[in-house]
Amino acid sequence: MELRQILFYFTLSVVFVLSKPTEKKDRVHHDPQLSDKVHDDNENFDYDHDAFLGAEEAKTFDQLTPEESKERLGMIVDKIDADKDGFVTEEELKAWIKKAQKKYIFENVDRQWHDFDINNDGVISWEEYKNVTYGTYLDDPDPDDGYNYKQMMSRDERRFKMADKDGDMIATKDEFTAFLHPEEYEYMKDIVVLETMEDIDKNGDGFIDLEEYIGDMYSHDGDPQEPEWVKTEREQFVEFRDKNRDGKMDKEETKDWILPSDYDHAEAEAKHLVYESDKDKDGKLTKEEIVDKYDLFVGSQATDFGEALVRHDEF
Repeated sequence: MELRQILFYFTLSVVFVLSKPTEKKDRVHHDPQLSDKVHDDNENFDYDHDAFLGAEEAKTFDQLTPEESKERLGMIVDKIDADKDGFVTEEELKAWIKKAQKKYIFENVDRQWHDFDINNDGVISWEEYKNVTYGTYLDDPDPDDGYNYKQMMSRDERRFKMADKDGDMIATKDEFTAFLHPEEYEYMKDIVVLETMEDIDKNGDGFIDLEEYIGDMYSHDGDPQEPEWVKTEREQFVEFRDKNRDGKMDKEETKDWILPSDYDHAEAEAKHLVYESDKDKDGKLTKEEIVDKYDLFVGSQATDFGEALVRHDEF
């Protein structure tokens, strides 16, 4: 595997492809929408299906009979019930929805796992990762491609240690996922902020000033005229990013910028699904309650056929 391809996946903000002078670089991490469909249960449950299963998985249920859909849904409920108490809570449902929406991340980790688990023992040590990622590059003290591999390796090692919860420098699948995608894990967010600040803080004072902020996303490249979006970003920095008005962003201000507290779509959908399915209104769902409302959670040939009839009537 090419080193540059590996580093594309494994490092945040270490090496950037040069942007066009007028091209904005976006460092802000937003949770994506649960579905690109309109959420209107009076029309159909397509949004809920995408949210609960993920868009690609939701499509597979449209080919099943209602009985098959209910059977598969029942098996999914067993997985959602994390504490195996026979009930699905809002928190368990929220965790499941988040996992379904992040499926592409876990698939990305699975694709790369065997490249790094050299001895096939089911975990990845720092030594395995280091040898595969950097290997002979570390033997060359003066590479001609302009990259400082020792510095990049040191940065990766720091992140690996942060992801490695038990401190044994051996990553489980979940720890390795946190290493590759730290923005998805609460306990890794400080490292995302630190790496971002190191990338942008050119004078090394531990802060991001206005010119560093603009310089990270825009290069004049000999053109004295700034695009309108750059002027807007300058105003954003002064009015919103630099909350204490000291002319620079500290760690907390940088965190508020790149990791904003967005509206929690997964939490809202979990509350909606519980509200619609909780017959006895005890605030949690049994498998029977979920399967009884299977058409809300998953599709089937019946729901797909019903929607087809509606579309036909509209014509």
